[in-house]
Amino acid sequence: MGVRFRGWGMAVPDRVVTNDELSQTLDTSDEWIRERTGIRERRIGGSSGSLGALAGQRAMADAGVSADSIDFVLLATTTPDRIAPATSTAIAAELGLTCPAMDVNAACSGFMFALRTAQGLLETGNKRILLVGAENLSRWVDWNDRNMAVLLADGAGAVVLDYDENGGDILSFVLGTDGTAAELLTCEHGGYFQMDGKEVFRRAVRVVVDSAQEAMERAGITSEDISLVVPHQANIRIIQAAAQRLGIDMERCVVVLDRYGNTSSSSIPLAFFDARENGRVHSGEYALLTGFGAGMTWASAVVRWS
Repeated sequence: MGVRFRGWGMAVPDRVVTNDELSQTLDTSDEWIRERTGIRERRIGGSSGSLGALAGQRAMADAGVSADSIDFVLLATTTPDRIAPATSTAIAAELGLTCPAMDVNAACSGFMFALRTAQGLLETGNKRILLVGAENLSRWVDWNDRNMAVLLADGAGAVVLDYDENGGDILSFVLGTDGTAAELLTCEHGGYFQMDGKEVFRRAVRVVVDSAQEAMERAGITSEDISLVVPHQANIRIIQAAAQRLGIDMERCVVVLDRYGNTSSSSIPLAFFDARENGRVHSGEYALLTGFGAGMTWASAVVRWS
C-alpha cells in the first residue's frame, strides 16, 4: 500500500499527577484507581498545539527530514486549542512548514483514522506526511468528577510517513463508526467529558476484537503471528479482555497507561514510541494497532515493520 513509517516522536508535560494526589481532593484512592483502570499517574499541562509541535519536531529529527520535504500535516485531536483555526496550522507554523494542514477528530480512534487518511494522501501524489496525535484533555475535565478525572491526561505522539512505490508497512485496515452510540461518551462546548463507563467497556471490547480479527484476516495472518499489540490506552481491563478473546497474551501488549493515563488520539503513538525505545519493535515482525473512541468509532490495522 506504499506507506512506510519513517520516524517517531513524543511529548508529554512535565507535571506528574499521581493517584495519591488526586485522592486528596476526590473520594478515591491509589488502590481504587489502579484496580479499575491500571493507571498510577498521568501528565497534565501544555496544549494540543505546543505538545503536538514538540512531538512533530522530534519525529522529523528522528526521521532525519527537513521542513521543506513535508507535503502535508495531519493532526488527530479531540481537543483543539481553538474552534478555529485548526490547531494543525499552528503546529505547521511552529515547525516552519508551509504545506497543507488539517485536523481530524475521531476521538480516541483519531490517530488511526488520520493514519488511514494519510495512506490515501500518499497513494494519490503526496510523498511525505507528518501525522500528529495531540491532546489537552485536562482542559475539559471536571476535577471533582472522580470517574473522569482519574482517566484523562495530556500528551502527543507523531510519526513521519513516506510513500514507497515498492510496497508499504500497512497490510490491512478496518475502520468503523456507530453513531447510535454517540451519547455514551460526550463533551459539549464549554462543558466536561461525560461517560457511561459500563456500556463503553462492553462495546469497546467487542469492536476491538471484531475489527482486530477482520484486520488479521485481511492481512492473511492469525493472532499467533502477531508479535506486538499497540492498543489505545483507555483502561487495562479493556486491553486484558480484548487480548484474551483474541488469544494474545498480555506480554505481547504494549501498556503505558500506568504512566500516562488515557491520552486519546495520542495514546497509540505514545505506546509505540515506548515499545521502540525498549527494543520491542523488530524488522519483519507483525504488529496490531487497534483502538476505539467516542462516536462510537473504532479502528484496527496490521503492519509489518520495515
